Amino acid sequence: MGVLAMPAPRSAARPAAPAMALAARVVRDRADLEALAQGWQALECRSADATPFQSLGWVRAIFDFEAARNNSRFDPVIAVLEDERGLLAVLPLERIRTPMRRVLAPLGDGFGQYAGLLLDPAVEPAPAMQRLLAAAIEAAPCDGVSLLKVRDGSPLARGLPDKRIETGTTAGAPYVALDEFADFGSYFATIRTKTRKNMRNARNRLERDGPLEHHVVPPADMRAMIESTLASRASRLREQGLTSRAFRDRLFPQFCAGLASRDDVGLMGFSLMHNGQPIAEQWGFVQDGRYYAYVAARDFSNSEESPGKLHLAEILRAGAEQGLSGCDLGVPAMPYKLTFATRVVTVRDIALPVTLKGWLVVQTWDAAMRPALKALMLRLPAGLRARIMDWAGAF
Repeated sequence: MGVLAMPAPRSAARPAAPAMALAARVVRDRADLEALAQGWQALECRSADATPFQSLGWVRAIFDFEAARNNSRFDPVIAVLEDERGLLAVLPLERIRTPMRRVLAPLGDGFGQYAGLLLDPAVEPAPAMQRLLAAAIEAAPCDGVSLLKVRDGSPLARGLPDKRIETGTTAGAPYVALDEFADFGSYFATIRTKTRKNMRNARNRLERDGPLEHHVVPPADMRAMIESTLASRASRLREQGLTSRAFRDRLFPQFCAGLASRDDVGLMGFSLMHNGQPIAEQWGFVQDGRYYAYVAARDFSNSEESPGKLHLAEILRAGAEQGLSGCDLGVPAMPYKLTFATRVVTVRDIALPVTLKGWLVVQTWDAAMRPALKALMLRLPAGLRARIMDWAGAF
């Protein structure tokens, strides 16, 4: 894997813990996962920039989902670092086998929004990652490690080895730092005057045809709302001849619906109603006082009134009123998201080849052919893309 770079250590109240002195091991079954539960949850609270997709609740949900569908190919590889004080780092991975290679990817591959690492602030990221990766690869031999959507500045990004390959194109995740303002009004005043005027005019036009109301979805209604947004989103993707890693799994809606019944995963849902009917809906996760948008849907017959933009303003208002510190609007950095963002976090796809075969596949497919084919498809008319996707799905 090469020699790891050593970034400057983070300051912390606890004494520094040299990662090379820590014990690394790998957890692969549910019983051993539960034995780590208390330490894992404590580490979530300490780890900088922890996202929902490395949380204990998320990992449990993936384990339960794969068990429920009797997936014999599910191969979890959770690397941890510990010392006498307890758990200090967690890198939740799974091994995926394809005709081309065996690869370690973030646990819940395809369903997660970001790759990430839980890390105690007293532990240096680079040597910690070296130990975690070595343990994972020894326990589950593979051709490479694929880390999609790594956030710049995160513990994972700071711990990556120098000999890494960036694949695909760099993306951006808009973020709204609500805690930088006294209240929502103070924040909203920073939005361009013309934008606020256009939104007010759009709202007035809608309200002339009927009442416009925004609701935070109650827990009892979350499952139905999740199912409706997923159905709407899937239909829109088919119309546009697009897909995603999540929606290629036909049981993805089942996984999401199951989240609504869990008490270890924080969810929030929002609905913008016009004449009693939803014209824009969104739901996502809450982790450490931050909201992470996950799935959104809207009525495209109202596109001229920008329901998505109106709805996002209401989501941010509701988040501020509920004391959230910020809202991660997710990849990609679409214009309506950028309208509200206080900053944009750079997100990269990273590959770490382990074998010569892994290096060849990364260079030919991940870094060259796949991005080129994706760019070609996106240049095609939506109708032609849809026909190609239908044809591919038949096989």
